[in-house]
Amino acid sequence: MIDSLLIANRGEIACRIMRTARELGIATVAVHSETDRHARHVREADRAVNLGGAKPGDSYLRIDRLIQAARESGAQAIHPGYGFLSENADFARACEAAGLIFVGPPAAAIDAMGSKSAAKALMQDAGVPLVPGYHGADQQLETFRVEAERIGYPVLLKASAGGGGKGMKVVEDEAQLADALASAQREAQAAFGDARMLVEKYVLKPRHVEIQVFADSHGNAVYLHERDCSIQRRHQKVVEEAPAPGLSAELRRAMGETAVKAAQAIGYVGAGTVEFLLDARGEFFFMEMNTRLQVEHPVTEAITGQDLVAWQLRVAQGAVLPLAQQDIPLNGHAIEVRLYAEDPEQDFLPASGHLTLYREPAAGAGRRVDSGVSEGDEVSPFYDPMLAKLIAWGEDRETARRRLLAMLDEQLIGGLRSNLAFLKRVLAHPAFAAAELDTGFIERYADALLPPPDALSDAFWALAARAWLLTDHAAARSDDPHSPWAANNALRLGLPSAQTVHLRCEQETRRALPVEGAVLQAEQILWQGWRYPLQRRGERLFLGWDGQLCEISRVDAISAAQAAHAPQGGLTAPMNGSIVRVAVKVGDEVAAGTLLVVLEAMKMEHSIRAPQAGKVLALSCAEGDLVDEGRVLIELQETSE
Repeated sequence: MIDSLLIANRGEIACRIMRTARELGIATVAVHSETDRHARHVREADRAVNLGGAKPGDSYLRIDRLIQAARESGAQAIHPGYGFLSENADFARACEAAGLIFVGPPAAAIDAMGSKSAAKALMQDAGVPLVPGYHGADQQLETFRVEAERIGYPVLLKASAGGGGKGMKVVEDEAQLADALASAQREAQAAFGDARMLVEKYVLKPRHVEIQVFADSHGNAVYLHERDCSIQRRHQKVVEEAPAPGLSAELRRAMGETAVKAAQAIGYVGAGTVEFLLDARGEFFFMEMNTRLQVEHPVTEAITGQDLVAWQLRVAQGAVLPLAQQDIPLNGHAIEVRLYAEDPEQDFLPASGHLTLYREPAAGAGRRVDSGVSEGDEVSPFYDPMLAKLIAWGEDRETARRRLLAMLDEQLIGGLRSNLAFLKRVLAHPAFAAAELDTGFIERYADALLPPPDALSDAFWALAARAWLLTDHAAARSDDPHSPWAANNALRLGLPSAQTVHLRCEQETRRALPVEGAVLQAEQILWQGWRYPLQRRGERLFLGWDGQLCEISRVDAISAAQAAHAPQGGLTAPMNGSIVRVAVKVGDEVAAGTLLVVLEAMKMEHSIRAPQAGKVLALSCAEGDLVDEGRVLIELQETSE
């Protein structure tokens, strides 16, 4: 019997597991890095243990510290969540050796499926169709070169021990192979502690359809239908739904039975997901099996009415599965979006910093939010940038889609970049509404989904000026309603009343004259019959405009003038992170596009390249350095090519 559960994870999934544990009367133990000591999952747990360090390798990936934390806290079981050590067989074995229940499959099953290469071989023996590829032990560049030539470009490099898009690169031709392989290996080593790679044929216009499977220790195994996860960016899912649109009952059953057969072939126990590529002809190919709970499990819970974390805890304690295959419901449709701290306009570059404003949609029927942050939290550069998952259920797909759009309209985020507006455009796109899905969706419709930002109109600046003055006035009145300084009448002795405000939004500044007739109403401003979301946080104003939440600050004219004359130059860090490679040295002459520095942040690598031809005058960073966003890394003197 589990009375106390240690959750070897952080963020949204840790909070999610705690919710079910509380409902079952199980005490929870959080673990955290030094960076995460004030994080939401720490605040919500019954007890917390500091693992120390900042990066995952110094904290959440330290098996010894996790086992010690379980012993010290008196936890009887460990739930690994997803990511980190959730698919690490050594961790499962260490838990068993320490007398702890590992809420996951046996180590042997993780070994079998944790290596994509070994899993491919097993599936081939079981007669499951595979995408052409190389999954061998030889990891030399020349071997990958020969195999890629045999398979035919484009090919996909994938981390053998990983998932979630980490250590994954599309290679269009042989000239890209060496750099792509080296980068993917570094990402895989940093994220999973294992740099081994495999290479596969990159299938054009596939759908990503996965089957949720569950097995117990009594020989029972079932599938809980399928999910379509085709909407992806950088090989990471951003929209998932269940069931997959357009599948016939026969195809759904065939994929489900194949997935169960795969699980049974390795003596699987617990929750797992078998992922397939599905082509336009209805043929499916095995990709991999994730031996853990998936990020997108809420959509399966929504259509089946089952709590999969509760199932995991039940099975981990030796109980039989709650339902047989014929008893598993399939009701309605559910869609989930992943809300990330990232900048879609900059190739989805992860963002970090202070979450100044964070407001989730109102609760209601068919609405669910799984989040791991609260307003005022810091989003660290060391971990995955997902803030929350928004899930909507409906009796049919269109109802779920519209409900989720309404939820996204209510979600407010300020203080750092997010993909909120991008998610709205995906769900509102006619092709998505028509369920025309494949993994190239975002790239195909990039012009509509990632449009260049529109210039802010005069009407925006005028409304922003009025909103600033009204919120200023409201704050002043709350301090001293009788003070003459609280008046908002722009009184000027001997002159007509007039008041302008010098504001900044994005990279633009404007001295604006406020509109007339706008009225402040709670968390909105009403103007010309329209309501605009409005939030004030200190010296920042957040105003909803054209489907986005714009961050506005007041400009000090003197400081702005001084800044305009400050010396400029140098290539800066686009985010907080660590330097993993410096590719040039002082004195080098480089062409436009030359790789200069590789920055690791949010478990992904980001290349900083020369914007024009130039000469390296100075280096302000070295490999291993931790750098803040905006720090100058390289001084580059422009030259003619």
